[in-house]
Amino acid sequence: MIIGLSEKYDSKQFALMAKGETNCEIDIKSISIDSREVGENTLFVAVRGENTDGHKYIDSAVKNGALCVMCEKLPEGFSGNYILVEDTIKAISDIAASCRERINPFTVGVTGSVGKTTTKEFISYVLAEKYPTHKSGGNFNTVYGISLTLAALSNMHKAVVTEMGMSALGEISQLTNIARPNAAVITNIGTSHLEALGSRENICKAKLEIIEGLRENGVLIYNGDEPLLWDKRYTFPKNISFGIKNTEADVIAKNIRTDEKNTLFDMIYMGEEIKDVELPTLGEHNVYNAMAAYSVGILAGLSESEIRQGLKNYKPSGMRQKIYENKGYTIIEDCYNASPESMKASLNVLAGLGKERRTVAVLGEMRELGELSDKLHKSVGQHAAKLGIDRLYTYGESALEIAVGALEDGMAEEAIVGYNKTDCPEGLADILKKELKDNDIVLFKASRAVALEKVIAYLL
Repeated sequence: MIIGLSEKYDSKQFALMAKGETNCEIDIKSISIDSREVGENTLFVAVRGENTDGHKYIDSAVKNGALCVMCEKLPEGFSGNYILVEDTIKAISDIAASCRERINPFTVGVTGSVGKTTTKEFISYVLAEKYPTHKSGGNFNTVYGISLTLAALSNMHKAVVTEMGMSALGEISQLTNIARPNAAVITNIGTSHLEALGSRENICKAKLEIIEGLRENGVLIYNGDEPLLWDKRYTFPKNISFGIKNTEADVIAKNIRTDEKNTLFDMIYMGEEIKDVELPTLGEHNVYNAMAAYSVGILAGLSESEIRQGLKNYKPSGMRQKIYENKGYTIIEDCYNASPESMKASLNVLAGLGKERRTVAVLGEMRELGELSDKLHKSVGQHAAKLGIDRLYTYGESALEIAVGALEDGMAEEAIVGYNKTDCPEGLADILKKELKDNDIVLFKASRAVALEKVIAYLL
């Protein structure tokens, strides 16, 4: 993980920000926590993680070109440039906070079980209509990622959007206190991380930690269709709720309709009706994401026309809901990640697009679901059956329970193929090559660890 710095900093400034000491005064143009990722004038920060300790790789980082290292203890005989601190994780957090305080952009923090990255992207496109906007990239949703994102702010940036992930209680608390958002968004409360947190109630508690870092007069924007959040609304600071089913929410979407590429919906925003909001993507789940982005835009002082244009400019990132043609059939590639909620949302999109076509779902394992894993995988299969999906292929051992659920809910046995050899993606691709037909529409969806995109690669 490496990021280039937009502003001019030197090692003495960073030592001061981090409350450390240094033996040099040299320009720093990039920061890395990976000894293999080194750029121009890189500061390598030796952080201690769950599986390894960056201090073991200080010499390697220097050999690869790092100009300076930040560490808690110097290797024996080390003669290079250094910044010595008590705690490297706290040090990069302090540097990030100092950079954010100096530049003082309108700051947004986004968390939730599903849709964090898409919502972050929607918000970024909206804010960019009025302000030079910086955002966290890729998997920069940890303490390291958010710290590097904020350290990379420049004086030109007037807004920044950060994504906040977690796998345990206390993590979002740390992230939000680094970012200090003006607006905090909770997309939903799902079942991801059940294995670590044990219940949806604990997941909700972890997500609500985002409130702790809100600036004075900061606003919480949350999914009012989620009872675990809605029931706690009287305990929230200043807030805006959004929903589709909850008619008491502050922002309500209705009259949702789609074609093959776009979604249109009407919206009641604080009592005012707004017609024909357009999104260049599909699915009711994206309407939720867009309502959150619209609310952030209003808070940031954008006009309705600016927000509409920002939403229309949105483009999916990574492997999220890419729709394209391949050898006579249509592929929906959505392999970035998966939970029961996002699986069902993607199946809804597939069913909606496939009203006149044969629908095919290729669904892989979902991870971190704990003791409820079998039940939740089954629920996805049951949903596929209820929607009338024509063909189902499962990928991986746990995903076989998706097949079981579909079978139990009435999908014909001959319409289901269970494939568990995830170390041999070409095998499933060979099956699909023989069975896919012209005009089919095919959804690929699985947890990131399953690497379902490898199957697609053999089809292209």
